[in-house]
Amino acid sequence: MKTTNILVLLAAAINSSRAAPAQNTGLKFSAETTHVSSPHVVHDMRRVVRKFLDQATVKALQSAVLSEREENGTVVTIPEPNDEGVDNLYLTEVSIGTPPQKLMLDFDTGSSDLWVFSSDTSASQVKGQTLYKPSGSSSAKRLDGQKWSIHYGDNSTSSGIVYSDVVTIGGVSVENQAVESAQQVSESFSSDKQNSGLLGLALDKGNTVRPSKQKTWFSNIMPRLSEPLFTVRLRHQAKGSYNFGYIDESQYSGPISYTPASTDELGHRLFQSTGYAVGNGNFKKHTITGTADTGTSLLILPLEVVRTYWAAVPSAQPARLPQNAGYVWLFPCDTTLPDFVFAVGSGRVTVPGKDINYAKNDGSSCVGGIAYYSGLNGLAIFGDVSLKSGFVVYDDGNKRLGWAKGL
Repeated sequence: MKTTNILVLLAAAINSSRAAPAQNTGLKFSAETTHVSSPHVVHDMRRVVRKFLDQATVKALQSAVLSEREENGTVVTIPEPNDEGVDNLYLTEVSIGTPPQKLMLDFDTGSSDLWVFSSDTSASQVKGQTLYKPSGSSSAKRLDGQKWSIHYGDNSTSSGIVYSDVVTIGGVSVENQAVESAQQVSESFSSDKQNSGLLGLALDKGNTVRPSKQKTWFSNIMPRLSEPLFTVRLRHQAKGSYNFGYIDESQYSGPISYTPASTDELGHRLFQSTGYAVGNGNFKKHTITGTADTGTSLLILPLEVVRTYWAAVPSAQPARLPQNAGYVWLFPCDTTLPDFVFAVGSGRVTVPGKDINYAKNDGSSCVGGIAYYSGLNGLAIFGDVSLKSGFVVYDDGNKRLGWAKGL
């Protein structure tokens, strides 16, 4: 994709469920995830707008945007493949209904909706996705009057109706789980035929179903888990996993560094990093408030931090988005990028430079995976660029986030 195209597209981007018993039953299980490589910074920016900007900010940006997104089981999360070798998305198998219908979904710690392409989706917006068919499930029930709608910064929407059904991950089922069936889907999702929807793992308060917010799948299963947490281990060009209810010591090395986690009104888990370093440079004390988000590909940081990082790469050049919507950096693809180090609690997390080379821009230049996006009020989004070298613990029971070096 040519530079001008990337910049223009980036600007354009810019009845409660009843789970099984409420008591702890010692449940532990794993879901395998697979990477899907399809470098599309536009789609990633649309996700940023949808999940992290309030509606007032979205509306303020629209004119600018439009003028220029002890039971065991196993689930696999798989990265989407493409010729560029970019880990753009990680998909995990989920079964819905009776008998089970298998769909590949994007597990997203930055949103709170479980929504899927379905037989209700407009036929013109289905581009090869596997569909959930409520009429084919004896356990599906329409939740009358319940609707959902997600608005994007490019003024497109995904929306639909709601069913309750059995949802199974890693062999473990939640009955009467809210399943949001898409009637209309934005182009950014419609164009990705391998992805049949999202399974949100943020907190319940971010759910978009109205008039009654619905619980997430994790919220419903959490009382049954051995420990009220889940972990994420993503890998570059390889299968990773989501583990629920336990910490697998074979997936990380060294200690896990924990830090308190708070939440915002959209259900995102927020933590504070006390500083950062670039390569072998000195550690800089600098408070960064952020969220670890599996549904975002890039590492989006405050402008001062981003500029400091790219200043260490003499060949890198900033590319400003129209209407000052943000910056990405372009550099020769054969450049060796420095590591980025940030603090979590008393520990330090290293993002290898090789993981910061996000995608090719044209024949000789590449796009960096550390970027700046305006309108976030200083919020940092620690997306897949920073996650796939680590092991992350979402410990909701103790309201904390843990980070270690992944194995």
